[in-house]
Amino acid sequence: MKNLIIVAFLCLGTLFTSKAQGIIILEGNYQGKNLYVQNPYGNSAGVGFCVTEVLVNGNITTDETNSSAFEIDMKPHKLNIGDKVEIKIKHKEGCKPKVLNPEVLKPKSTFEVIAMTADKDGTIKWTTKSETGKLSFAVEQFRWNKWVKVGEVEGNGTPVSNDYTFKIAPHSGKNQVRVRQTDYTGQPRLSKAVDLNSEVPPVDFAPLKASKDVNFFEKGKSDKAIETMFEVYDQYGNIVKKGYGSKLDVSNLPKGGYFLNFDNTMGEFVKK
Repeated sequence: MKNLIIVAFLCLGTLFTSKAQGIIILEGNYQGKNLYVQNPYGNSAGVGFCVTEVLVNGNITTDETNSSAFEIDMKPHKLNIGDKVEIKIKHKEGCKPKVLNPEVLKPKSTFEVIAMTADKDGTIKWTTKSETGKLSFAVEQFRWNKWVKVGEVEGNGTPVSNDYTFKIAPHSGKNQVRVRQTDYTGQPRLSKAVDLNSEVPPVDFAPLKASKDVNFFEKGKSDKAIETMFEVYDQYGNIVKKGYGSKLDVSNLPKGGYFLNFDNTMGEFVKK
């Protein structure tokens, strides 16, 4: 009798394994589009179509999956643009369905800037509409003949009006600032640049030959330290230091010549 019970349990275990399923999980944000699934026929047992069940945010769909290709209709789930979505596609072992357009769940940069201002203290404000997915805004400032990323603000990702604020560190003279988003396509979406005229005085630095520190100060007033954004490049064009402050520590740099970007200008120094 005991042996019969053991055999029965072994049979049940085999039965459970034969019914095991695979699962594909997709996560993202609703962008107003449906997904399309390629659904092969048969598995290791060679019976029926591969997909057995589809769930959207935990709810079983009523989509007809008994075909070689089917559509996951998102409309019945009453989602708003930008809402989080989790899709589970359950399928038989020995086969695997293919989602043909998974990118429709990835946020796409669609924002439009309807207002953007910049105060002389460096406070940047912008208002957007038509966002359809949460993507960060990179805040960029034009310095040293290039656009430099100076900060990041998380986007709300909703199509209504969204307000954002960020404070940059202005350099002397005329400043230009813009915001940028880059989505899964790799193509940046840019705002127009806005200008501000800061009250920051021009900056200079010393010494030209340094063993420990390079100091930044108001031009013509070497005793008046001033903070500035800076970048240091070696003779091969590799960036070796960057930061913000009134002092640049060069003690750990190898001896030789370096290029220095600071304030809104450029210079050179030698590490002794």
